[in-house]
Amino acid sequence: MTRTTKTELPSHSLLHDYIQQGDFLDCYKCPTALPVDDAAQRAMAFPSWAKGLLRLRNILVAPLGLKNDFPEGKKIGPFPIDQRNQNEVILGLDDSHLNFRISILTTGTEAYCATWVHCNNRMGRIYLASIMPFHVLIVRNAVSQIWRPDIKSL
Repeated sequence: MTRTTKTELPSHSLLHDYIQQGDFLDCYKCPTALPVDDAAQRAMAFPSWAKGLLRLRNILVAPLGLKNDFPEGKKIGPFPIDQRNQNEVILGLDDSHLNFRISILTTGTEAYCATWVHCNNRMGRIYLASIMPFHVLIVRNAVSQIWRPDIKSL
């Protein structure tokens, strides 16, 4: 039984500051009492198949001049922290083809994981369309890791 459901991004999310007309946005939620840092660590601890897809992505986009290694600094999983508050962490960065952010937001009873993408050009739109099937699998898996009672916080 899955406890991960597609939903609307809560109105108080920091991610709303990024959204422009025509941008991609999706959001999933699950029940949890975990604090935001624990929820984010669980969500970004990708399984080996997802890490393999990210490695393949990095190999394929390198000749196109897209970023294939994220900058040093504070990260959760492979992604840099862009901003945060007590209940939300925003991860992500800007690239030539698109800008993306991932929000992990907790309320005390639920966790939300949202992805925002702004395509900067045609390459960004092609890239987003090509990764969409994998995106859905990875995000649903990430959110399911937050509520799983059989794993301990990392």
